[in-house]
Amino acid sequence: MAFVVLASVSCGAGEPVASPASVHETPGSTTPVSASDSTSPSPSPTGPPPFSAKVSRVARDQLPYSWRPGCPVHYRDLRLVTLTYWGFDDKPHTGRLVVRKTVTDDIVTVFKRLYGWRWPIKQMKLVDAYKGDDYDSIDADNTSAFNCRPATGSSNWSNHAYGEAIDINPRENPYVTASGSTAHQNAKKFAKRPVSGKGVVNPGDKVVKAFSRVGWEWGGYWSGTKDYQHFSKGGG
Repeated sequence: MAFVVLASVSCGAGEPVASPASVHETPGSTTPVSASDSTSPSPSPTGPPPFSAKVSRVARDQLPYSWRPGCPVHYRDLRLVTLTYWGFDDKPHTGRLVVRKTVTDDIVTVFKRLYGWRWPIKQMKLVDAYKGDDYDSIDADNTSAFNCRPATGSSNWSNHAYGEAIDINPRENPYVTASGSTAHQNAKKFAKRPVSGKGVVNPGDKVVKAFSRVGWEWGGYWSGTKDYQHFSKGGG
């Protein structure tokens, strides 16, 4: 369920838009996806900027709530990915995700495709904006990734604690128990699949396939409990 990720905050129309460069890197970042990828929109003088992504190291003070000593991954093994996403307001925005350094290529590849498809995301902030509170981040419909926390209903670490999971549009794609209930009132109308709507993930759709191509599995395919927002490297 809803990975620095997750009180209600809306997607700010005044957010800065990412630079129209292809992918900016800092030393130690992974190989970027080429801007010539056919999924990217062709830039035009009056159109939105092309997709942009920057991978950079994470400072300890950037993760005041989501990381602490004893977490299964050291913050030095995490990376900040600053990227362009398409908003619910049909405008480009800049968001930030923290993930393990080994999966930055996967994240850039998938979100480049989503931006090219104009597939909408409500907002994308580090879960530290919600003091590391997963519930508050989900309630605000915040897309996020790393958060050093146990898996829902378990004492074991979540894949979010390893920086290898992401929760996308958690209001439109809620965590649903085997009995069909969800903890968030604003998500109840999205508790069944398939369902139509902006930013919704359905079985077999192009979002699921985009993640599958880079080896990430969808929580919507779990038996019993369904976690429609959740994608993780190798599942779990």
